[in-house]
Amino acid sequence: MPQTAIGFIGLGNMGRPIAGNLVKSGQDTIVYDAAGTAVRAPQGAQIAHSTTALAGMVDVIHLCVPDGRASEAIARDIRSATDRQTRLVVDHSTIGTEAAQRVHGLLAGAGIEYVDAPVSGGVSGAVNATLAIMYSGSEDTFDQLQPTFEAMAGNVFRVGGEPGQGQAMKVLNNFLSGTAMAATAEAVAFGVKQGLEMGMILDVVNASSGRNTATADKFPNRVMTGSYDAGFSSAQFVKDLRLYRDAAGAIGASCPISPAVSAIWRSLDADEPNADITRIYTFVHPEDGD
Repeated sequence: MPQTAIGFIGLGNMGRPIAGNLVKSGQDTIVYDAAGTAVRAPQGAQIAHSTTALAGMVDVIHLCVPDGRASEAIARDIRSATDRQTRLVVDHSTIGTEAAQRVHGLLAGAGIEYVDAPVSGGVSGAVNATLAIMYSGSEDTFDQLQPTFEAMAGNVFRVGGEPGQGQAMKVLNNFLSGTAMAATAEAVAFGVKQGLEMGMILDVVNASSGRNTATADKFPNRVMTGSYDAGFSSAQFVKDLRLYRDAAGAIGASCPISPAVSAIWRSLDADEPNADITRIYTFVHPEDGD
């Protein structure tokens, strides 16, 4: 793949720092965001004024957008672009397996390659270029994208070759993350009501078999400090858990645990719309909140 400019669409909480790291790595990066490119563009990035304009400027476009509807709309715009140069779309969004397959079909009909490569690691991972990338697509394209991936991530995995397999990996990861976060909130609240100090609970659990990302990171750094700033919202967990359950249902996979986990996150989001996910603790143990 020649070292030409890279297109990037979606400059939200995750997309903006990812695009910024591409700029910092020395890669010419042209960005677009429907919500306002000029105010969201990272310093040093070039600006495109529409998706179709961007498709006429670059061979490769990366996406980091909220959902499958956004990815599909962008795919249609890229297909319709006159003087289109884009031949590869790399989707870092979390859109679910079925949406990834639909976007693949839309683009394949126009001779454009699509790979789903969702990311995990939160806003801090996006800022610090330590994300995990879960790529699904051809091995050749995976190899060609390595310089770009290395600028945005600390761990890059090729999880499969079929569209949607990267999404399957991402939603199962987020199901586990959401389960751990909710279960940790309940367990810590139980311990606190028994008169145990939260710091001691976390120290013991993190030296024992109950350790998980909530006990190791989110609780000591976001809950105990009172900052509640993991940068991922309850609404996003609700969406991702729905995508997981939809994908499981489509293939007849057993999922006896996810309905209960999903219900907890829906309840938090109804009580406190778009709450930071660390607010799950004050939801299950309100007397210890601020």
